[in-house]
Amino acid sequence: MKTGLRVLIVEDEPDVAELERLAFEREGFRVEVADSATRALERLRYAVPDLVILDLMLPDLDGLEILKYLRFREELSGVPVIVVSARGEEVDRVLGFELGADDYVVKPFSPRELVLRAKAVLKRVRRQEGPRVLTYGPLVLYEDQFRVEVEGQEVKLTPTEFRLLATLLSAPGKVFSREVLLDRVWGYQYEGYARTVDTHIKRLRKKLGPAGKWIETVWGVGYRIRSLHA
Repeated sequence: MKTGLRVLIVEDEPDVAELERLAFEREGFRVEVADSATRALERLRYAVPDLVILDLMLPDLDGLEILKYLRFREELSGVPVIVVSARGEEVDRVLGFELGADDYVVKPFSPRELVLRAKAVLKRVRRQEGPRVLTYGPLVLYEDQFRVEVEGQEVKLTPTEFRLLATLLSAPGKVFSREVLLDRVWGYQYEGYARTVDTHIKRLRKKLGPAGKWIETVWGVGYRIRSLHA
């Protein structure tokens, strides 16, 4: 992993923030810490980080509002976000993923595991196998430009949604199980996190509009891009 990447840690608990800061700095990352949503937004307006580590229970604003802001702003929409929160119920994790989080870590956590997850997320975002254009029906995906078009109109996707669509488009007609999608898109399998895939598919279909119907559910198995000849 290339060192010198910039990480913005948004965490109001000093001990936790220090733990995260030390863990990332040991691996060669450049770290900034914001102890409130207000300070985080100030830093985001000043410079675009390579990764955001985001707590949800901040003193001045729910961290989910920062996540919404990141996904709404065009210049920030491609920044990967790992939520680190004490809110570990399934409904909290699903909501985080629905709003565009790339990963969700529940407190208490292992700093080493957090850094490994961060590296996995960054590797997926930065991996390129040479410029490829995947065209299928009304969908066009430009891998090297991180851009998707539907009938000539650009559609804004989060990094995870983009990788999910690219995986499905890589083999039209092939059924990908939830477990395989978790492994290929998220980098490893989450125990009990199959609903994460369902949540992202739902969001992806909605963003693609009428083209969303090209993503088929194969009940009891997974998902596929339907055949042009179906």
